[in-house]
Amino acid sequence: TSMSHLRLVRYCLPCVNYAVASCGNITSHCHWGVAALSKCFSWKPSVNKYTVLMLCCLQASEGNQHPSELDWNFIYLAYEVIIHLPSSSKKAILRSIIHCLLKTSHKQAGKDHLRMLMVLLENPQFRDTNTCVIFAHLLRQVSLLSEPNQQCVVFWYCRCRPTRFRELVNKILQFISVRLFPPNLSDLPAPVKCTWWIPSATKVLALLNAANSLHQPLLISYTEFYNTALDHTDLMAEYYAWQSPQGHATMRFSFCQYPFILSMNAKKMILQRDSEHQMLIMAKRSLIEKVHHEQMPHMDNLFLNLCVRRTHLVEDSLNELLAKQVDLKKKVRVTFAGEPGLDMGGLTKEWFLLLVREIFHPDYGMFIPTEKSRLHWFNAASTETDSEFHLIGMLMGLAVYNSTILDIHLPSFCYRKVLSPSSLPSDRRTAVGVVPVSLHDLEELMPTVSKSLKELLAYQGNVEEDFCYTFQVSYEAYGQLVTKELKPGGDDIAVTNENRSEFVDLYVNYLLNTSIYGQFSSFYYGFHSVCASNALTMFRAEEIEMLICGCPYLDIAALEAVTVYDGYCKTDSTIKHFWEVVRSFTTSQQKQLLLFTTGSDRIPIGGVAEMRFKISRLSQPHPHRTDILPMAHTCFNNLLLPPYKSRKRLKEKLLIAVNNAEGFGLK
Repeated sequence: TSMSHLRLVRYCLPCVNYAVASCGNITSHCHWGVAALSKCFSWKPSVNKYTVLMLCCLQASEGNQHPSELDWNFIYLAYEVIIHLPSSSKKAILRSIIHCLLKTSHKQAGKDHLRMLMVLLENPQFRDTNTCVIFAHLLRQVSLLSEPNQQCVVFWYCRCRPTRFRELVNKILQFISVRLFPPNLSDLPAPVKCTWWIPSATKVLALLNAANSLHQPLLISYTEFYNTALDHTDLMAEYYAWQSPQGHATMRFSFCQYPFILSMNAKKMILQRDSEHQMLIMAKRSLIEKVHHEQMPHMDNLFLNLCVRRTHLVEDSLNELLAKQVDLKKKVRVTFAGEPGLDMGGLTKEWFLLLVREIFHPDYGMFIPTEKSRLHWFNAASTETDSEFHLIGMLMGLAVYNSTILDIHLPSFCYRKVLSPSSLPSDRRTAVGVVPVSLHDLEELMPTVSKSLKELLAYQGNVEEDFCYTFQVSYEAYGQLVTKELKPGGDDIAVTNENRSEFVDLYVNYLLNTSIYGQFSSFYYGFHSVCASNALTMFRAEEIEMLICGCPYLDIAALEAVTVYDGYCKTDSTIKHFWEVVRSFTTSQQKQLLLFTTGSDRIPIGGVAEMRFKISRLSQPHPHRTDILPMAHTCFNNLLLPPYKSRKRLKEKLLIAVNNAEGFGLK
């Protein structure tokens, strides 16, 4: 009978568990468990054999705390045994799964049906590409669940074990990759017959991504949802289909609807292509306008041309950008007044670098550095105008738009504020840049203040008598003490043991949201005035930070591996000496060299493999002279290196060059 087989499976699997624990060799010591399951899936009654195993799984063990009420230890153990069953039993299991899927309907799904789907998804047989058809139907059933049932599944999965959760995510990612790029076309149905496969799998991944986001800390890194196989598809076609669905089939699926699956490189490529497309549109409009007014078109009309003085960098940059706002969507081209040089990208990099340095300097007063965290934050007492904070936002937007990395040190939650909301609101009265913040966020920026607030929350004594706090916050601004209420009448409300949590929440919110709202809202509108693109909405806050700031870690060995040579080869003594010297540099000196050669001390997204680094031989007009310094074309990441005779001489000249160069020549 079915119940006798149920008991057989239920009684024999603990023997398997004991054998595994004792011997550690499931292949040699699972005879009883394998025999039990083999018998379960070989007997002939009409009852569904896989349902028997499901009944075992649904018998929760005593003390089981998982919200699904499934005995997951039993499930994992059962699947460990199933892997080693004879092929006939494995085929019987797959037939039983098909039977389960055919007999149930997602429209009438109850909790037991959800449990069954969760158990089925764990089946290790679905790692085999031969089971793709069955796995696709299973994923389709999950994707078609009603919204309440999907929320239930999300809640259950956020309590999953990270290792098992990762395995399931990888299994579905592999399924998508195999469908996109099948190793053997004959193994799968024709793509036109299974257009629903990838959408169904991606929707299930979306549920898992939601579960991952609910769990703090994350069960797995958000990067583990990336499918790098998508980097090799026509992503722009996906993007345009998402942008203008009316021009395509109704409700057409696009990976851009589910950006968590797109790798950082894929999103960056989409953003760059979209930016280039907008630049071309603006350039075309300028040319058409010139022709319409019977004027001679000029190449300058294709660029956002900025002419600035080094001695008045911020003032000139602000005036130029405000006067040329209609050209913000064009490619930036910079000229430093009184200096030669054609901007092929290098001068733009230098302009960004110098402007950021000046604006973030403590003496300028717009941002306050914090010593312990080495980060900058908006100065709540700044006397600068909103237009200058707007300029900083525009600067960051232009950097993203022109694929330039900035040396900016802002806390990570700042990028959540930049994406809140992710697109410009139509009503300027809408609050922008306001996000939920916590002590964890404050700790990143102001560790000392965060520590004090944590001590207040943990204090065992009488808070009101011992601390004498009220619902106020005080800070020093230009030598004067400024006091603000955290809530109406806050100066008369004492902080007590009962309301201290509220005090801490209001205090943190004031420091990171309320106190700097005016400055940050100007910054926000400046940023989005340039980056008003739907492509930006696909990025997470962490990805925006990497897009703007690049990677701060420099791998010299990787840089050496991607370097190309002109006039030299790897085995030349000068090149050997060069890399020996660079490896002996401090981290700061290595970054100075990168800055000297490329115009930035940061590595772009994707690491050094994504950048071009070239060393060219600099021929000396007088071979006996040894005072010529290395030079660089930052537009092309090209270092011009003379053939120095000794390692010592090369190091001396290289350090002089990288420590003193600015603009065209030495400082």
